[in-house]
Amino acid sequence: MTAPRRRAAVLGHPIGHSRSPALHAAAYAALGEDIEYGAFDLVPEQLGDFVARVRSESGWCGLSVTMPLKSSLVHYVDALSGHALTLGALNTVTFEHAGPSRELRLVGHNTDVGGIVEAFRHAGVVRAHRPVVVGGGNTALAAVAAIADLGADSVLFLVRSPERTGEAVDLAARLGLAVRIEGIDGGVAALRAADVVVSTLPPRAADTLAASLADGDERRVDGHADGVDGVLLDVAYDPWPTQLGLAWEARGGRVLHGLEMLVYQAVEQIVLFTGREDARQLDVIDVMCNSVGLPQRTR
Repeated sequence: MTAPRRRAAVLGHPIGHSRSPALHAAAYAALGEDIEYGAFDLVPEQLGDFVARVRSESGWCGLSVTMPLKSSLVHYVDALSGHALTLGALNTVTFEHAGPSRELRLVGHNTDVGGIVEAFRHAGVVRAHRPVVVGGGNTALAAVAAIADLGADSVLFLVRSPERTGEAVDLAARLGLAVRIEGIDGGVAALRAADVVVSTLPPRAADTLAASLADGDERRVDGHADGVDGVLLDVAYDPWPTQLGLAWEARGGRVLHGLEMLVYQAVEQIVLFTGREDARQLDVIDVMCNSVGLPQRTR
């Protein structure tokens, strides 16, 4: 009998804007891997039926998971690995057969952390000294873990609702980071003093902060000129450029496209789905970048 074609997919809601199908298809073509990659528009209430379905079907090798499912799907997998275990949130599921009986196990992983770290490292960031995370939701968890991986010993959160940052603050404390929290409306001075910034807010949600940053009357917290010299990763990539990115760049800072993180987290997903360590090679990453309109890494 012919083995069923391998399958993978991205899950989330809404899902029509996702770039994951393009990234994965480009990588599988470059690697010569025959994997069908689809997309499913799902809300948390639909996960039970969907997981039961994929458990009963042959050929599945992986799932990519986006909002609003990163925490909800944790309850439907059999185990968590690495950063997913630390964060309590996943963005990747692998299908593994364990033990003499080859029992199917769904294992959750989090490659968002590695995606953020690799985006900054590609930009030349070796260590985060004065990091700021804008927002306190699920993506902020990955940002905190990434900042810790970049050697930070503290983190400043700029948030709209300080009372809703509990998980991110708790994670930072568990990772040994000293924590400060400021309201987003009054945080421009601290933002300008940062060397590493990750904005985890949805599209347009940081526009008010961007307007404050663009205001030339504001001064940096150290009393010097109101420019910036840090690196900003804005995970919102549709529409692009974001208002925050434009304001940051106008003040002299460097902006990383939100798709940079998406590419690097997808690379790690592809390694997990295929077992192909060579998915991390620059020629594969280049075709993935081409698929979403990013400059090639080798240029």
